Amino acid sequence: MKANEGPGNGAEWLRGTGGEADIVLSSRIRLARNVADFPFVVRMKAEQQAELARFLEQGIMGADLAPNMRYVDIDEADELEKLYLQERQLISRELADAKGKRGVSVGDMERISVMVNEEDHIRLQVIHSGFELDECWAAADRCDSLLGERVRYAFSPRLGYLTACPTNVGTGLRASVMLHLPGLVMTKQMKKVFAAMAKLNLAVRGMYGEGTEASSDLYQLSNQVSLGKSEEEIVHSLKSVIPQLIKFERNARKYLLEHGRVAVEDRVWRAYGMLRSARTISSQEAMIYLSQLRLGVNLGMVKDVHIDSLNELFILTQPAHLQKLEGKKLEEDKRDLARATLIRNRLGEV
Repeated sequence: MKANEGPGNGAEWLRGTGGEADIVLSSRIRLARNVADFPFVVRMKAEQQAELARFLEQGIMGADLAPNMRYVDIDEADELEKLYLQERQLISRELADAKGKRGVSVGDMERISVMVNEEDHIRLQVIHSGFELDECWAAADRCDSLLGERVRYAFSPRLGYLTACPTNVGTGLRASVMLHLPGLVMTKQMKKVFAAMAKLNLAVRGMYGEGTEASSDLYQLSNQVSLGKSEEEIVHSLKSVIPQLIKFERNARKYLLEHGRVAVEDRVWRAYGMLRSARTISSQEAMIYLSQLRLGVNLGMVKDVHIDSLNELFILTQPAHLQKLEGKKLEEDKRDLARATLIRNRLGEV
């Protein structure tokens, strides 16, 4: 796969559309499923894992989950390809680093993807741009039913869907929303947010989910437990919290404009200047400056930059995407040069 020529010729969640898209980058529903009569992945022998991977590839590709589904054998992919898929949020680091037969199936626009033989046999994901949890759940439920017609899931009438991790037992559902919260970061309110979310059994993580730290003011908010709750209850509990976070972020931005507009403008325009003129820039620097510029665009300070372009740069400036675009492997210093050139070309060089 090449950048922007891979699954779906572009990622749905980067479009910058949908509800509250200035703050909510994306909404996601993930379902964990296991196949009856097969042990969990951690207890599988190599031949069983290979047999299950073949069976699931046929089942997924024949289930008509999305237009133009394609399957990638992760066991045969090189390190750059695996990192590229991680950056696009199509596979997890755990799947990339695991051993044995495993894969991922991806449809047009990358709205729907299915990991095979990660922690669970099946990890079905639906992702939309903006605050669209209900739409994600409806699509995930449809795909789950279609796949369930071809695969007999491991299910207990008492416990629900059986999963490798006890926290996923029951519905096997993880609902999450990715938010851009620079106002709360700049007003030093994120610790309060973390504490409040923990009391509601919600987890706050970085851009790439579990095990990652927040960067560029991007945070993922998701449920922690699925046992004992219905799918609708899980989606509703997260959906009811997000509007409050959006309100807090909007209030923080308003406060910054009323009490420190010059400082905000200075931060935004310095970021814009660096992005448009830098000859070399690290991944971390680029993420920070892109976050600040995105805030400036949403506050109406910068008029000639589109949100979808900035959202895309968050991904295209990552190491694997840069190397895909260049068509070759690059050492870190060469990536920093290529990253700066890419950003200047996209934003318009000073």
